[in-house]
Amino acid sequence: MSLPFSPMSTDRETADDPHDPAVARLIDANLDRAREGLRVLEDWCRFSLQRPDLVARCKDLRQRLGRHHHDHWKLARHTATDPAAGMAHPAQAERLQPSQVLAANAGRVQEALRVLEEFARIPDPALAGDAALIRYRLYDLEVDLLRAGAAGPDRRRRLAACSLYLVTSPVQGLESVVEGALRGGVRLVQYRAKETAGLTDHERLEQVQALRLLCAAHGALFLVNDRIDLALAVDADGVHLGQDDLPPAVARRLLGPDRLIGRSTHRIEQLRQAVIDGCDYVGVGPVQATPTKPGRPAVGLAYVQEAAAESPIPFFAIGGIDGDAVAAVRAAGARRIAVVRAITEAADPEAAAAALLSALEAEA
Repeated sequence: MSLPFSPMSTDRETADDPHDPAVARLIDANLDRAREGLRVLEDWCRFSLQRPDLVARCKDLRQRLGRHHHDHWKLARHTATDPAAGMAHPAQAERLQPSQVLAANAGRVQEALRVLEEFARIPDPALAGDAALIRYRLYDLEVDLLRAGAAGPDRRRRLAACSLYLVTSPVQGLESVVEGALRGGVRLVQYRAKETAGLTDHERLEQVQALRLLCAAHGALFLVNDRIDLALAVDADGVHLGQDDLPPAVARRLLGPDRLIGRSTHRIEQLRQAVIDGCDYVGVGPVQATPTKPGRPAVGLAYVQEAAAESPIPFFAIGGIDGDAVAAVRAAGARRIAVVRAITEAADPEAAAAALLSALEAEA
């Protein structure tokens, strides 16, 4: 039976003992430290960011460590005999912002994992291996947490600055059409491909990935119609929901607070409900009958006037709007329009987008 290792010991065999109680205490302390820090991050993702995807990632790392926190580690240490228990540092009192708390706890977890990686190699190689894996995953998780904290306000500022919104349709050369529109000044794009388009989910995913990259390259917001799964798969800026799609509250739980949610509305009561539901913007229309929405009667300019008088969130007039209709829509109070065919069926999407923006500015 080996003696407890102490700083005064020079017994090499004792120091290398895989059951050294000093190492066991060190491992227990750092498992506690890492798991507690991950719980801080997890609860921030849950209650503040409301990001179930980030919650799941934190929880997975925390539970991985929990599987290694065996009783023999816990029984090796008692806070009453720990000379550093309760020791604080003045820096803790300086953490006045959530971002500082998150950074401190992410650093705390990373440091604890490094200690576990080094000291658990002999007594518990599986723990050492998982500690190294988790440490590298935590680097990416920390970056995603920081981005999530800043993404919401930035997206909403960019949304408020948009006046021309392109909604796609399944046309030939879709990527080229969208790229032309972006060159022409479009800064908000929605991918829309209904089931009648005859595309498989794999084909939709390929299109969404390509358009997401194009929008990112041009500094444009990118939304997906209906499909929350596709939006999450490509880290889109949000989704657009019709009246018959998932309720915004459900979408918000899945997407978290930072992504944008838009809602199609056809009368003022629906707009009011969208505001109550926490939507970030609404579509108002269809102003004119359009083959994009077969069977949907036009609401005319009267509803645009109602929206202009009442809407506290950005709204986009939509439905059969082209360059010739911009003046009337603007006169009704709209400052933003959404179009489909005016760009997707144009011979020159870039020129069409630029002309629409010019018409919007000219009427300002």
